[in-house]
Amino acid sequence: MSAPEPSPLTGFGNHFESEAVAGALPVGRNSPQQPPLGLYAELLSGAAFTAPRADNRRTWMYRRQPSVVAGAYEPYEQPHWKSGAASGEQAPPDPLRWHPVEVPAAPADFVDGIRTVAANGDPDAHVGIAAHLVLCNRSMQRALVNADGEMLLVPQQGALVITTELGVLRVVPGQIALVPRGMAFKVAVDGPTRLYVCENHGAPFRLPELGPIGSNGLANARDFVAPQAAFEADAGATEIVRRYGGRCWRTRAASSPFNVVAWHGNLVPFAYDTARFNTIGTVSFDHPDPSIFTVLTSPSDTPGTANCDFVIFPPRWMVAEDTFRPPWYHRNVMSEFMGLVLGQYDAKPEGFRPGGMSLHNAFVPHGPDAEAFEKATNAALAPHKLDHTLAFMFESRWRLRPTAWALQGGALDGAYAGCWAGLADRFAAGRAGPR
Repeated sequence: MSAPEPSPLTGFGNHFESEAVAGALPVGRNSPQQPPLGLYAELLSGAAFTAPRADNRRTWMYRRQPSVVAGAYEPYEQPHWKSGAASGEQAPPDPLRWHPVEVPAAPADFVDGIRTVAANGDPDAHVGIAAHLVLCNRSMQRALVNADGEMLLVPQQGALVITTELGVLRVVPGQIALVPRGMAFKVAVDGPTRLYVCENHGAPFRLPELGPIGSNGLANARDFVAPQAAFEADAGATEIVRRYGGRCWRTRAASSPFNVVAWHGNLVPFAYDTARFNTIGTVSFDHPDPSIFTVLTSPSDTPGTANCDFVIFPPRWMVAEDTFRPPWYHRNVMSEFMGLVLGQYDAKPEGFRPGGMSLHNAFVPHGPDAEAFEKATNAALAPHKLDHTLAFMFESRWRLRPTAWALQGGALDGAYAGCWAGLADRFAAGRAGPR
């Protein structure tokens, strides 16, 4: 199955349609008595039928065989894929950081390569997230359907070709992909591959409101790319792995689930190039809140307090006057899982490397290390371009509990807290500071 140029299908949250064969889409009816070309009509709902129109997500598929043509499922053991707060370990309120983990030599595809680092919430209650690291070196010869949550893929090493029921997406480091909950997909790789994944059990990701920013800025809807319809003509029997109720199951279907010839709707997989993010920042003084870097948000039942925010820290100009430009020292109500795709993160020049991770849970103090503090405090405040870098954050209102693999797998940086040891007491009584 090839990946046609996706340019006619762009946007986020709009209604799309696509057909791989002319005339496959019915006109004026979603489920006609006899769909065109002998196809079957099938609806994938991403919201309750009675959800408000603005929040109602669904896609009609016209396929060669419906999804019900599959055998019975049996358990499939993947001991490193965890879900929900109950699957995590009790951990002290310490800042945590992990060194990059190398891709093992043993063959592993996307499913077997998932290593859950931290999780919260409960997939059955439709709340919370899981932060995964995926270490794989083999393309999937099977399909994955995650009924527990949508999956946000952030490649760090290696390109991905993501085949979905609606078509094919290609993403490389610096780009991301979002696969809706309940949609079959598979991931092809070309050699050792490392990526971060946010498995979102809560409300589907959407663009954040812009408020006083106005109608333009941050991630623009037109830059999210949906796939063109494409189908596998003669794939034959296919194993399907289903994530369901916090564990994996598998069956052997007589044919490929990637048999959708045409579709229309707004529950659609997307790719997005973070280079198109329109960064907003200060042109006077002070370091704004990191919320200005939000690409996507999964709201919770508390307005303004997200189940998950996906935040990036891309290349940008630093121009503020009389300002400590790296992130300030802080303790937040939100919990922050962070990764580095490429380059250097301005607040952690020491120890935080591409492919690494950190976790700062709610009210755990953190901020620039001693080296970053000294450099930023004494720097001449001329305009400066922070370039060749991309960090990201999965930020959640609930505490993230690290897994046993994360705590005992050998990558945990036991010396992380030492990066702040050089921050001496600088108080000088009687010396007036700026007002």
